[in-house]
Amino acid sequence: MKIKSVKVWLEQLPLTKSYTIAYKTIVDTEIIFLEVTLENGITGIGAANPFAEVVSETPAVTLANLQQGFVQQFVGRDIRHFNKLIDESLVQFPHLPGTIAAIDIALHDAFCQYLGISVVEFYGHKTYPLPTSVTIGIKDIATMMDEAKAHYAAGFKVVKIKTGLNVEEDIERVVKLNEHFGSSLKVRVDANQGYDLLQLQHFIKKTNHLSLELIEQPMPVGKEKELATLHESHRKLLAADESLIDATSALKLSFSPQPYGIFNIKLMKSGGIRGAREIAIIAANAGIDLFWGCNDESMVSIAAALQVAYSCSNTKYLDLDGSFDLSKDWVTGGFILKDGFLYCSNEPGLGLKKL
Repeated sequence: MKIKSVKVWLEQLPLTKSYTIAYKTIVDTEIIFLEVTLENGITGIGAANPFAEVVSETPAVTLANLQQGFVQQFVGRDIRHFNKLIDESLVQFPHLPGTIAAIDIALHDAFCQYLGISVVEFYGHKTYPLPTSVTIGIKDIATMMDEAKAHYAAGFKVVKIKTGLNVEEDIERVVKLNEHFGSSLKVRVDANQGYDLLQLQHFIKKTNHLSLELIEQPMPVGKEKELATLHESHRKLLAADESLIDATSALKLSFSPQPYGIFNIKLMKSGGIRGAREIAIIAANAGIDLFWGCNDESMVSIAAALQVAYSCSNTKYLDLDGSFDLSKDWVTGGFILKDGFLYCSNEPGLGLKKL
């Protein structure tokens, strides 16, 4: 079945509420959408919004890349050769994971619709549904508690709080959540590279009894040797985010002593589904758990991340809340949210429907 047309466009979408992380405040998101339509009318949808701070690619660069004639030469090509098209794209756009993610996701969606099966069925469904965390930015304690209570009332049982500006305040945030919710609400923290080694050691010491699920990217990229000095039980709680981009960085981080016991995979870093699975395989062989994250993303790429996450047996954690705070989206479906758990759509491809 041949590809009939390719369409790309950018949408700037305000968030329903802004939030602050260790190095910036976010009020909106720019998302690039890519549609690949087959001769029989099937349309595969891809989406991307890379963070320049992490992968040195902006949505504007992604848009310009996808508007090139290279992508238009997909027209007339056979969707059954989608892996070859991704291979060619990797050569054309090296080290541009946002560009590759949009192409990869759209082609997977179109191909699996053509087969009549979901993406997770194509790779093999290996993991039961998991709860997703919802993210709370850096806020004063009262506001943080109000948001946590609202999320809990809405059925979520896991929150991830942004930290990294003041370690003493971060400790107090975790303590207050534990005092109010006890074991009924699981807590994760994301310092976004905000700590040095002494601050991290202090944070771990003061929160170790509170059963934090994980600590995401506590120190800057390049400080992995310092992390290796921590006790193995503490390193098991650490999740690599900005330090983990692709299979190359995953391989480096898998050597002993492993600085991280958890890998945070984002399709906007890995270059879509195929790149994510390469990281997942490396992690599985190294005994490292998987934590699937996102930026502020469309349901398109969230659905893709969820389906590839459930195709990996070492998936342990989800943080796929990136579409919850968009003011609008261009699709619906893709996944089902129930009592904080995320379930894959049983529809072919990614199970998306255009609004």
